[in-house]
Amino acid sequence: MQSTTLTLLSPAKNKQVARAAIQAGADAVYIGAPDFGARQAAGNSIADIAEVVQEAHLYGVQVLVTVNTLLHEDEYARAVEMMHELHRVGVDAIIIQDLHLLDFDLPPIRLHASTQCDNRTPEQVARLRDLGFKRVVLARELSIEEIRAIHKAVPDIELEAFVHGALCVCYSGRCFMSEVLAGRSANRGACAQYCRMAYDLLDAEGNEVLDDKGLPIHQRYVLSLQDLDRSAYLGELIDAGVTTFKIEGRLKDADYVTNITAYYREKLDQFTSHKSQVTNKGDVYKRSFTPNPEKTFHRGATDYFLHGRTPHMANWNTPKSTGEYIGSVLEARGNTLRVQLNHGITLHNGDGLTIGSEGFSVNGVEGNIIKVNKEISLPLKKGPELGLFRNLDTEFVKNLHSERRIPVDILVRETEDGFELQYKALSSDRIWSGTFAYPHEPAEKADRALDNIRTQLTKLGDTPFIARAIRMETKPYFIPISILNQWRREVLHTL
Repeated sequence: MQSTTLTLLSPAKNKQVARAAIQAGADAVYIGAPDFGARQAAGNSIADIAEVVQEAHLYGVQVLVTVNTLLHEDEYARAVEMMHELHRVGVDAIIIQDLHLLDFDLPPIRLHASTQCDNRTPEQVARLRDLGFKRVVLARELSIEEIRAIHKAVPDIELEAFVHGALCVCYSGRCFMSEVLAGRSANRGACAQYCRMAYDLLDAEGNEVLDDKGLPIHQRYVLSLQDLDRSAYLGELIDAGVTTFKIEGRLKDADYVTNITAYYREKLDQFTSHKSQVTNKGDVYKRSFTPNPEKTFHRGATDYFLHGRTPHMANWNTPKSTGEYIGSVLEARGNTLRVQLNHGITLHNGDGLTIGSEGFSVNGVEGNIIKVNKEISLPLKKGPELGLFRNLDTEFVKNLHSERRIPVDILVRETEDGFELQYKALSSDRIWSGTFAYPHEPAEKADRALDNIRTQLTKLGDTPFIARAIRMETKPYFIPISILNQWRREVLHTL
C-alpha cells in the first residue's frame, strides 16, 4: 500500500510564534500575509515571512501563507504582486478564498483552498482540483463519513482538516453577522465576534425561552461554541483520508501554540506504520513540560459534527477560557474560599481561577483556604458543590519550553591533500560540507585518534543539530582538537 504523509499544521501570529511552533514539533506553519488575510490583526511583513521560511526550511518545515479574504476590484493587482513576493522568498503554498485570483498571472506556487471556499461536497472539491488546487481545507462541519466520501470520490487532492481550536458558529466560517450589524466583514478579516456576546432567547410573543432545566435563557452566550478537540479521533481522520491536521489560532500567543503543537505532535507520532508516516523524520525534542490542552485557552471541548449532531456544542456560561476542573468550592466569604482540591493539584500565587462566569486570581494559599484578589459573591445552596476551574497555571506557563534538534549524519572523508567534512540533516536532506587542506600525519594511537575525531565533530550543543551517526572514511590520522573544532564551526557557520 502506498504510504501517506501526515502533516501537523500550526498557526503563527508572527515570527516569534512561528518559531515556537517549529520548536514544539510542527511539520508546517501558516502565517498571515502583509494584507488580505482573514485575521487583520495577524499580518506580517515580507521580510518577517522570509525569516520564518529560512528557519522553517532548516527543520524541513513548510510555510503556508494566508491570502484568504474576498478582495475588492482595486485590490487584485496588489494581491497578485504580493503573492509573487511571497514566492520569491520561498513560501511553500498560499491559502486563498477568492477564486477570481485564478484569472491573474500568479506565480508557480501551490494553492490551497481555504475552508471559506465551502469545501463540503465531492463536487466542490473536484471542481477545486480541476482549477489547480493541490489541497482543500475541509469544512469543519463534516462528519467522518462525509470526509471519507470526498476522499473516495476525489483521491488525488490533499485533504486538510481542523482538529483543534475555536469554532465559528457559521457554516464554513462564511459569517455575515458582523458585516450586517457593524459593517465589519468576517470575510475581509474584520470579524467583531458577535457570537461571543450574551443574548436573550425569545419566542414569537417576546417571552424568554426556558432551557432544559426550566430556567429562562437570559443574557447567555447561546452562539458561543465550545472549542474543537479531535485529538481522540486522529486515527479515524487518517482512515477517512485526511493528511493534514490543522490547529486553529492565528491570534494565539506562543504559550498556547507551544502547548497545543507539542500535544498533537505526540498524538500524531503514534500513527507511524506501513500505511502512514509523519513528516517529522525522527527529530529529537527536549521539553520541560507535559503537553496538556486544558492548561491553555479553551472553552470546553467538542468534536462538533464528526459523529453526527451532538448536544451541548455551545458554552452558554462564558465565552472566556474555562480552564481545567481542579475541585470544588465548599464556602465563599469575602475574598476567601474554602475548597476541596482534586488529588495532585497545587495552587500558586497568581493562578487564575473561575467559578461559572466569574474569574479571579490567587493571592495566597494555606491548606484548603484560598485568598483571592476580590470579593466573591456566590449563591451557594445546599446540594452539589460548585465546580472550581483553573484557567491560568503559572507554574505550567513558566515551564513552557520546547527545543527541537535535527538528527544529522556526519561523514569524515580523506581527500588527496586533506579532509572533507559533511553534515546531512535527516529532516530536510540538506548537506553542509567543507574541504580542508591538512597533512595526513599518522597517529601514534589509532583508536584514540579516531575517538578524538568522533568526539569533537559530534559536539553540536550550540546548533539546532544532534548527531545520529558518524561515518569515518579515513585512516587514523592525528588532527589536533582545535583544528577539528574549527572545521566543525566553519561547516556549520552558514546557519
